[in-house]
Amino acid sequence: MGADIWGYRENAGHVPGTRLIGYRVEATDGHIGKVDQHTEEVGRSYLVVATGPWVLGRHVLLPAGVIARVDTETETVHLACTKDDVKDSPDFESGQHEEDGNVIKLTGQYYANRHM
Repeated sequence: MGADIWGYRENAGHVPGTRLIGYRVEATDGHIGKVDQHTEEVGRSYLVVATGPWVLGRHVLLPAGVIARVDTETETVHLACTKDDVKDSPDFESGQHEEDGNVIKLTGQYYANRHM
């Protein structure tokens, strides 16, 4: 998956143009937060998730490749990773993604090494 970590999986059910902001986000072992930002850039699609109090209100960047399924009926994004995977991911602060290519690089490497 590493090479395609920034693209949606073919069977994820994501329809380009669907507004995912506000969707609930579920890891394989439970709820982690809500989608705060979403982009569909070719070669760099991702979500920014507001994790809420379980990770001290942290925002995390999730490459589209870790999304297992998008359920538009329940407005839920299901991930192919655990809460600990998300919790241990590189730090992300809102606004960093465009100015700091290093965050994109570190995040991509982190999730690609997890063999999602």
